Parts: sequence; C-alpha cells; structure tokens
Amino acid sequence: MKTNKTNSLLLLICIVIFSSCVQDDDFETPTISVEPIVFKTDDLIVDIDAVIGNYAQQEELVTYENNPNFNTYMSGYVISSDEGGNFFEELVLQDQPENPTAGILVLVDVNPLFTMYEFGRKVYIKLDGLSVSENNGVIQIGKADGNSLGKISSTKRAEHILRDPEVATIVPLEVAISDFSNDLENIYIRLNDVQFNRDEVLGSNPKTFASEDDDQFDGERLLESCEETATVIFSTSTFSDFKSLHLPLNRGTLDGILTRDFFDEFYTIYVNSPEDIHFDNDSRCDPIELSCGLAATTGTNTLFEDDFEGQSNNTLISGNGWTNYIEYGSEGWEAYTQTGTNASQGISARVRSSNSGDASTIAWLITPQIDLDAYSGVTLSFETSNSFADGSMMQVLFSNDWDGTEDGITTANWGIISDAYITQDNDNFGTWYNSGNVDLSCQSGQIHIAFKYIGSGSIDYDGTYELDFVSINAQ
Repeated sequence: MKTNKTNSLLLLICIVIFSSCVQDDDFETPTISVEPIVFKTDDLIVDIDAVIGNYAQQEELVTYENNPNFNTYMSGYVISSDEGGNFFEELVLQDQPENPTAGILVLVDVNPLFTMYEFGRKVYIKLDGLSVSENNGVIQIGKADGNSLGKISSTKRAEHILRDPEVATIVPLEVAISDFSNDLENIYIRLNDVQFNRDEVLGSNPKTFASEDDDQFDGERLLESCEETATVIFSTSTFSDFKSLHLPLNRGTLDGILTRDFFDEFYTIYVNSPEDIHFDNDSRCDPIELSCGLAATTGTNTLFEDDFEGQSNNTLISGNGWTNYIEYGSEGWEAYTQTGTNASQGISARVRSSNSGDASTIAWLITPQIDLDAYSGVTLSFETSNSFADGSMMQVLFSNDWDGTEDGITTANWGIISDAYITQDNDNFGTWYNSGNVDLSCQSGQIHIAFKYIGSGSIDYDGTYELDFVSINAQ
C-alpha cells in the first residue's frame, strides 16, 4: 500500500509538471523524422504556376481526375503558420523559397497545421481527386463540393499533403505597394520603410491589432509607405492570439502574405505573428499637419470660390487660378455631369484612375495663393462624393513654399489639413459630404491649397472622387 501511494504521488507530480509546461497552443513542433518521398517513374510533378495556368485557361472549377497510369503532384513551400491564430485551416504555398513567381492557397479541415507543416517546409500536394478554383480573387485548392470548393478532410490530409525532408529558409520578396498585382497573391513579401497611419497609433487611444469594438472577423488597419505615396490595408483575424496587442508605433520593414479581402475589393496583408514586423526606426514620416479645428461661423469676405459651372464637361479643370497637374498617369481633374443615384451637383470636378490603363495615377488641383496674414478668420469649405473609391485616396494639402510652377509641385513641402472631412469609401456613394468650416487661422503666411488624388489604375482597386463648392472666406 505504501508503495502504491508513493507511485501515485510521483505520477501526480509528473502530470502537474508536464501540464504546467503546455498551455493552450504554446508548444513546440514535435521532432519527427521525415523520410524522403519515393515517387514512381510515371508520377507527374508540376509547379504552382502550371496549376494556376491550367485554371486560367478554363476559368472554372478544375478537377484533377484519378488516372490509373500516373499520379499528379504539385510542389511548394509553406509560407503561412497558424500558430498565432491568424490563419485557420489553410496552408499558403509558394513555388520557391527565394524569388518566388507563384503562390496558392490549400484548404484543409485540420487545426493546427503548423505542427506538421511548419514555415519553410517543402510539401507535395497530390492533386488527384482535388480541384482548383478562385474564391474572392484568390486561387485555391480543395475538395470539390458541387460547383464550389471545400476543404480537404482530416482523414484525407496525409494522403494529399506529403512532407519533404527539406525545411528551407524563406527569403521575403521585396516589393513596393505600387507593385501589387494578382501575380503577387499568396507570396511572402517584404515592405520596406512602412508605418501604420498616425490615426491608428498616435494619440491617447492607439489601436490594437484586432480588438476594437467595431472589429468583426478582421481588424483592418491602414499601413503606409514612407518611400512612396501609397497605402495598403493590414488585416488581423479577431481570432488571433495577438489581437489585443497595440500596433507598433515606429516604422521599418514588414513581412507578410499578400492576398485579397473577403469581398475581393482590395489587396491586404496578413502576418504570421507580430515578430514579422520590424519597426525599429523611431523617426516617423508623418506629414506636416495643419489643425486649427472647425470654425463656428464663416466670414462674408470671399477670397476664392468655384462651383465649376463655368467649366466644359469632360475637359480638364482650368481657369479661375487653378493649377491642374498630372504627376503620374493620364488622368487629371475634369469637369463632369452625372445623373441618377450618383448625381453630380450640376457640373462638378472629378478624377478617377480605374480603367485608365495607367500603373499609377497622381493628380493635383491647386488653388491660387491665399494670403493668411492679410485677413483674419480664414476658413475653407468644400463638398466631396465618391463612386466606390476602394483603394484610391484623396488628400487636402497646403504649402507655404510652393513657387507656383508645375516643376516645383513635387519638391515643395506639403502638409495635410487634417480637420477637413473627405468622403470615405464606406460612405453612401450617392451622397455629397461637407468638409465643415475648416479653420485656417492658426497658420500664417501665403499658402496654396491642393486637392490630391492617388490611385493605381486597377479596375478592382480604384474608383472616383468628386469635388464641388470650394470656398475660402475671411472675416
């Protein structure tokens, strides 16, 4: 009896010690010997690009039928990890560990996956009996379920996903936000010199990755480049382990997987964990900001105004002191009239880059010079509307040192007028929104005010901004 009690106590101690070392999903991948895969001489091995190309030729659900003479396998390297909870029941594969050219998503009804298919692991997907399709703009592999695509079942996982002994070092592909294209989807990329927008991380209430009150399914945060005028949405699952951490304040490099959002409206980036964000530069690249607040009233002295009624439809805005400058692309601010649910207000000014065929669009519409020292109580007001702006953006800027020439626009210092409301992508596209009476009285000197549009020309990514009733008044 004494021996039995002692053995029971020792067993209890071992259980307690073991249990205290393993909590939730915080455990190491077990060391399991992986034997080389022995393929038959008539087995067919293809790369990811061939699978995507096969789908592109047919543009419908492609099913790989079992052939008695050979088996078809697709090779790839794992670049996703569900250890942090930001991916769920899916593997993202790319064709090479360095300088990849194609990536694809594999749907698997297994959780977790990182214990078997860790980051960098080379795998072979047995395609026989599986199908390839596009969902939300992303090419995926899974099990056909009628005309849709389902997950590979847990019982078929080992049959269809074979581990190779190789665990490669994945080298992120360095790209710029302006380089984004469908060819880079499901690729492990690196963005250099980026930061989260100041509205996300500065102030008294900085945001978390994905635990704000309005975060549903994913937290979406604005990531911006310090090297170019470009932004991208950074997404984190509300089921991730790190959702409650605050976003990093500084700037630096970020490694993640490029994909599309759930509604296939814009590109977005997911990281495997916060350790993939290397923001070690504490010198942010925020623009100069003019923020005097909103004025309760406006003066009766009109310094500048335009309702664009004197412009000719479908021609570039001109006259009245405007400078209409196309920095990139072929699209500028033009006069237009629209009826229907997205009606203009008579003649309005608009700019759009979708369907332009241009890789990048940057268009400026700049007012004549305003002398703030000569007047008191100067205010700015205008109205904006958009037609599914998506990934394009509009800014209201000011400059004290622009010399008035087109060559000097990009070399001048431009700050943002942050109190002005500009219509947002999620605003009703048929409604015109007032900027508010934007107070400029805390600024001095001679300034120009610019309405700047930024877009990429992607039909799926960019839309239209409209501008009307621009007015600058003083007491």
